[in-house]
Amino acid sequence: MGPAVRVRRLEPVAIGAVLSRELAVFRRYWRSTTFSSIVEPTIFLLAFGFGFGALVSRVAGYDYVEFVGTGIVATAVLFSSVFPGLFSTFIKRRFQRTYDALLAAPIDVEELVTAEVVWLALRAGVYGMAPLLVAMLFGLDPSPGMALVPFIGFLTGFGFAAFGVLISAIAKAIDNFNYVTSSVITPLFLVAGTFFPIDALPGWASTLAQVNPLHHCVELVRHAVFGLQPVADLAHVAVLVVFGVLMWRLAIWRLRLRLID
Repeated sequence: MGPAVRVRRLEPVAIGAVLSRELAVFRRYWRSTTFSSIVEPTIFLLAFGFGFGALVSRVAGYDYVEFVGTGIVATAVLFSSVFPGLFSTFIKRRFQRTYDALLAAPIDVEELVTAEVVWLALRAGVYGMAPLLVAMLFGLDPSPGMALVPFIGFLTGFGFAAFGVLISAIAKAIDNFNYVTSSVITPLFLVAGTFFPIDALPGWASTLAQVNPLHHCVELVRHAVFGLQPVADLAHVAVLVVFGVLMWRLAIWRLRLRLID
């Protein structure tokens, strides 16, 4: 009798199998997803960068196009992680029964959620580069620090993808997402320092913005492009790590309740 095979809590083979499935499915619709992920931030950049940019030349020491171009990265990361986390996972669980089929294989909920969140975070990290590429066409100077942006996008996207999975496991109907979009996602999107500095807000709102994970993503991207600030950036990374781990564990807990009686 051979030696017993130790099964780890997060088995790489199981996670890899789910990721392989996601990649195979993504190959069928990548064009539409990529189109929206590139065009949407481009529209924001054109509207705000050249709309408000015609009225306000510099903000917080940056040209306004540079300020918005780097801030829009966080918007692209948010939209390409949280919304698939909400809608895609809900449809897979409720209508397609994809998760039931996956759990029939040697895959548990923890591995399933981890693979889903990692996949969405990887996409978010890639799509987060689109606004920078567009901004460079309109005058943003390239810098070596831009190589860090996909990693910042992945870290931010991991937390927001897990948040989307968590909410999709709580919601009883897809219409319930409207509450979260209006009361959580939109305020986070607006109060992140993307379009204007948060120190322009009232004191209480500026304080609340400091706990907004999206704001920390914006700051990390700007520092990566224009010059790192090690102490501040470590604090930003710490906030995103705590947010990501917390959302990941909560998503596993809630989806397990949904999938396993």
